[in-house]
Amino acid sequence: YQGKGIGSHVIKLIEEEYQSIKIWDLETSSRQINNHHFYKKMGYEIIFKSEDEYCYVKRIHVGSVEENLIKNKDMKTGQYENCNLVNTEYYQVNLKNSAFVGSNIMHMNMSNCNVSQSKFRNINFRNSSYADLNLSGSKFNLVTLGGVQFKNTSLGDEKEPILFDNCDLEGSTIHNSNLKNIEIENCDITGMKINGIQIEKLLELYNKVKS
Repeated sequence: YQGKGIGSHVIKLIEEEYQSIKIWDLETSSRQINNHHFYKKMGYEIIFKSEDEYCYVKRIHVGSVEENLIKNKDMKTGQYENCNLVNTEYYQVNLKNSAFVGSNIMHMNMSNCNVSQSKFRNINFRNSSYADLNLSGSKFNLVTLGGVQFKNTSLGDEKEPILFDNCDLEGSTIHNSNLKNIEIENCDITGMKINGIQIEKLLELYNKVKS
């Protein structure tokens, strides 16, 4: 279907649907020559390239936005209190060691950011979405997880295991997952089933055979 204008039409439809987004990023393989020509035709510019991948960006220029654009400014150690920053955008900024306290940042959209070694305390994350993240080495303590879903996760290249300690997982379901070498110790397994088989009954039979 290449060369029929389908891709161009789809990108235009997406931009029209999400008009609030003024900066679009994408990545592609360095070997996809046709992709490079297509993205440039659609107004994307190269911001990074290596032997394996190219990174492109497209900025939607709007008059009112250009007037409010703050660019290449050194604003470190600044403090903002009781400010209205609704619908503001931060692109390629350095916010290292910044603090957000007692603030409303509902519907925040964060992507392609380095948030390593950050701390989140007393935060309302209800109905938030997390995708394509690296949470290796992170710690979750005193967290309410009602209704949370974990899908398509991995342990990374180093295969560091996950630890659940003193957690309430009652009524939870695990589907199509790799549970090799898992250990369950000192846990309430009342009603727990594996493939429809009650674990309590299995342990009861095992203990009878063992004795």
